[in-house]
Amino acid sequence: MNNRPWLAVFVVLLVVVGAEVSPLAAAQPPPNIVFILADDLGWGDLGCYGQTKIRTPNIDRLAAQGMRFSRHYSGSPVCAPSRCVLMTGLHSGHAFIRNNRQRVQGEPGQYPIPDETVTLAELLHAAGYATGGFGKWGLGGVETSGAPQRQGFDRFFGYNCQGVAHNFFPTFLWDNDRRVALDNPEFAAHQSLPPDADPHDPASYARYTGRQYSADVIAEQAFEFVRAHRQRPFFLYFPSTIPHLALQAPADALAAYEHAFAETPYRGERRYLPQRMPRACYAAMVSRLDQHVGRLLDLLDELQLADNTLIVFTSDNGPAVSGTGGVDTDFFGSGGTLHGRKGSIYEGGLRVPLIVRWPEHIAAGSTSDRVCGFEDWLPTLLELTGQGASIPAGLDGLTFGATLLGQSQKERPFLYREFADDGGQQAVWQGPWKAVRQRMARTKGKQGPRTELYNLSIDPDETTDVAAAHPEVVSQLEGILAAQHVASTVFPLPGIGPKGKPGGD
Repeated sequence: MNNRPWLAVFVVLLVVVGAEVSPLAAAQPPPNIVFILADDLGWGDLGCYGQTKIRTPNIDRLAAQGMRFSRHYSGSPVCAPSRCVLMTGLHSGHAFIRNNRQRVQGEPGQYPIPDETVTLAELLHAAGYATGGFGKWGLGGVETSGAPQRQGFDRFFGYNCQGVAHNFFPTFLWDNDRRVALDNPEFAAHQSLPPDADPHDPASYARYTGRQYSADVIAEQAFEFVRAHRQRPFFLYFPSTIPHLALQAPADALAAYEHAFAETPYRGERRYLPQRMPRACYAAMVSRLDQHVGRLLDLLDELQLADNTLIVFTSDNGPAVSGTGGVDTDFFGSGGTLHGRKGSIYEGGLRVPLIVRWPEHIAAGSTSDRVCGFEDWLPTLLELTGQGASIPAGLDGLTFGATLLGQSQKERPFLYREFADDGGQQAVWQGPWKAVRQRMARTKGKQGPRTELYNLSIDPDETTDVAAAHPEVVSQLEGILAAQHVASTVFPLPGIGPKGKPGGD
């Protein structure tokens, strides 16, 4: 890890901001943290959120033993910017990374976060935590300022580049800055069946598999991290690659769903690798993640760490659009009835499952409809671990530790999101209202994009735009939209002028 002499001084000087209460004095010893981040897992993919076709008994058990949220929002509707919000406590109008982008076109590795970025991992490391990341990073290549070992992690194992992570049978993974070879054949992560191949013949797909399933290999390393650090507080960040495309699963996982659904083979014609049983494979992948969660829970029990370990389970954004890479999220109800999917600032692109367990602190079987987001995790986890004094000033994140501990708490003043793709998109939530702007770059002249307005208390699926009936609400929320966007030269928001006003061509 890159040591920064200023960080220790910085941590000491920082003061708590955004905390309404200090619901918990420092625990003795401070709790371990396990943060499990699924990849493109939908709101409705889990049994505890209503899924009936995919088996997720371990995640459902986690929900039964902790608190389940219904209004939790990812940092962005796509991977990299969502993770940046999570790690920095800044929303997508202030965070550095605001879209998926490679550092150099055609080369592995995403655009890196700057060296001066202060991350959750750095703050926990400064507080004495062992810090480990296992899964998909996506915030900078191994040789850049954004490398995980330069952003607070003692050890990172997995995929550094999220593009490479599209293949679950890669030839190598990263162990910090060292490549670890896997026993898999080399093949591209995006290709289709040859025209003369039989899409119903299992042999046609043999070239797209291997011996070592990356998600399993990564999970084993995460378990070893827990064993190695059981005598001291640890932060296990577990950003799994499941169930992101491509649709690939080990044979034993796939066999469990082989005859469960009517199938139409996917030949690979819409990017990503082909799959003979796309529905079965998606279900198998989600169930494989559930098995990893179950093994982790069992390990914590075995090591007698469960009672003093705070576990978070969530997803980085909404589910993929049906048809992309052969996935059929409509069939599984992955987004529930919510409008929009991955890449959209409508509810289905951003509202994600959230389960939090901490025995004797968080009530088993409890639920919350509090609006909260990824930026809130940095201050919340620092507060709950007794590190409230190290919460940086100027964050967008607000602690919701009181809510987790069953105490009353004021609702969030507002929640803001923006996304530079699809012509520019913005959204803000306040009370029952949500304002939405989209395709901002396509607006001509000075009028700016039309603002949609939804009353989520009676219309959670965003079916009826009521902007015309509530001009005063629209005006108020447009003020927040304008104020919360800070211009970025690297990730400009289309349709916003140099002074932050809408309508810039």
